[in-house]
Amino acid sequence: MKKLLEKSLSSEVVFDGLFLKIWRDEVELSTGATTFREYVKHPGAALVVPLLENGNLLMIYQYRHSVGQTFLEFPAGKCDPGEKAEQTALRELREEVGLETTNIRHLTHIHPVIGYSNERIDLFLAKDFKQVPDHRDADELLELIEVSPQDLKEKIWAHEVTDVKTQIAAFWLFRELGI
Repeated sequence: MKKLLEKSLSSEVVFDGLFLKIWRDEVELSTGATTFREYVKHPGAALVVPLLENGNLLMIYQYRHSVGQTFLEFPAGKCDPGEKAEQTALRELREEVGLETTNIRHLTHIHPVIGYSNERIDLFLAKDFKQVPDHRDADELLELIEVSPQDLKEKIWAHEVTDVKTQIAAFWLFRELGI
């Protein structure tokens, strides 16, 4: 595998936006040839699967401008500077759906778009909630929906849930629930 490694020779920011930065690195391949790699540096993110006492899941519908569609997703968001992934998951749970808990467990982490980003999303399962006021961002328009795990499974296989972070979190949940 050592022959697959690349050595960075230089790195520069080629786009500096409000949220995203795009980098271009010149790299040396193990063959000695050089080429360029462009990628997005991401601050990291967290997703939380809210498993309600009745066995259902609390999910959100959210419009995603980049693909021009509304998606069924679990609450999730990017990590703020200095924030650990579990803190992000708890914050997003509170902000997006108005729930708090101390019963949260890490399921796994994923790298959803390795071809052009270093983004890492940590996935959590949460239970035993207390209702609190939500605090969504002004531009964050969401619709809450309760979904049974079986209905979610059917929606995934019917191609109605195509968000990768939600699909992977659901597969970990199905393993947890034995379905």
